[in-house]
Amino acid sequence: MRILHTESSKGWGGQENRTMNELVTMRDRGHTLAVVGRPGARILERAKEAGFETFVVDMRGAIDLPAIIRLRSVIKRFNADVVNTHSGRDTQLAGMAARTLFNRPAIVRTRHLALPITSKFTYSVLPDHVVTVSKYVENYLVEAGVPRDGITTIPTGVDFSRYDRAAVQGNLREELGLPADALLVGTVAILRAKKGHAEILDAAPEVLARFPNAHFVFAGDGPQTDNLKARIAVDGLEGRIHLLGLRRDVTNVLASLDVFVLPTHQEALGTAFIEAGAMGLPAVATHVDGVPEVILEGKTGYLVPAHDGQALVEPLVRLLADPVLRQSMGANAIEFVHRKFAREVMAQGMEALYERLLEEQ
Repeated sequence: MRILHTESSKGWGGQENRTMNELVTMRDRGHTLAVVGRPGARILERAKEAGFETFVVDMRGAIDLPAIIRLRSVIKRFNADVVNTHSGRDTQLAGMAARTLFNRPAIVRTRHLALPITSKFTYSVLPDHVVTVSKYVENYLVEAGVPRDGITTIPTGVDFSRYDRAAVQGNLREELGLPADALLVGTVAILRAKKGHAEILDAAPEVLARFPNAHFVFAGDGPQTDNLKARIAVDGLEGRIHLLGLRRDVTNVLASLDVFVLPTHQEALGTAFIEAGAMGLPAVATHVDGVPEVILEGKTGYLVPAHDGQALVEPLVRLLADPVLRQSMGANAIEFVHRKFAREVMAQGMEALYERLLEEQ
């Protein structure tokens, strides 16, 4: 099959990462893929580096006739069997472009987010089918009026070849000047209010008081950086809570941790939990949106209410106090995420859907 992915977002996040994983794994399965995006889009840069054909179209708004004409030309030139759209603007533009073609391609929209939808038209009318990254997102779309028989949930897949704890040094203690027996609780996420870093700070004083050799680390940057720094200083926790900034060596950070914590307020699925699980980490997470689909309560981690820092204390203390429990939950997490969230599993699901849609045309 010839599959063209469209993306109107210029940034790099979970949905772009999923798209890249699909590109690579579907190519490994013998398909030909390309990406069309806006000037300066990070996904175009990454796709080109990985050897994929890329096209640039400046999608300036949801109603952009020149962009529709250019996208129509790209779809014809690439001779796409399938067009897979990923954001609202490119769904509208590429969907309209594809629908005007004779012998048009199948149109699939992938929905990555747990946010309210702005246009039912781009789910129920323009695409032939919608893919969601979690059952939570599927159920939300059905409640919003999208027919369930037009939706398939195919969870995001991760490249687990990089997440082998035995092959990653995990030298964060050495970098921070901490003793080898220091306990590390950490998270990897953009420093944004809805990720719940403030609740970790609510829980930290009690946890740190009970475990004098424990430290918290936050990997990531974002709009809450200054607020978190100020709060850490006011609470007198400098030297016990470490802001690492944006890290390229996420696997090294994860391999250094004993426990992963992310009390997010909203999450379509939670790729960060999948990556932590792949590194053999038990997780403390919030019972919101798609998170219960990636954390098995009492088996791979613990789920607590959102917006409640005190609720984090007991599960963190339980895990820090019991290395056997941490190891057992970490082993369960490795088995679970490899079975359900390998990128090969995602590619199989996408391939089967594309083939079915093409047979039905």
